[in-house]
Amino acid sequence: QMPIQRRLPKRGFVNVFREETAVVNVKELNRFEAGSVVDAEALRREGLVKGACPGGVKLLGNGEVTRKLTVKVDRASKAAVEKVVAAGGTVEV
Repeated sequence: QMPIQRRLPKRGFVNVFREETAVVNVKELNRFEAGSVVDAEALRREGLVKGACPGGVKLLGNGEVTRKLTVKVDRASKAAVEKVVAAGGTVEV
């Protein structure tokens, strides 16, 4: 009989070194108080980031931010940085 590993189809590729990146949109930052510092720990407390993120946190530019915040993330898109700065805040990468 043919062995099971030769009978079953092989599909795709799994990268064992992949690091998951947590994604946070700009519109989700409005739940923080104006003037506060938003980092990975603050995002975890609010439930925007689940567990440990070996790939870090990336800020994306979907939505609008209306408060002046200091955002400390590992990565950020250009649109997200522009929106936070337009609201009077700063982004530290």
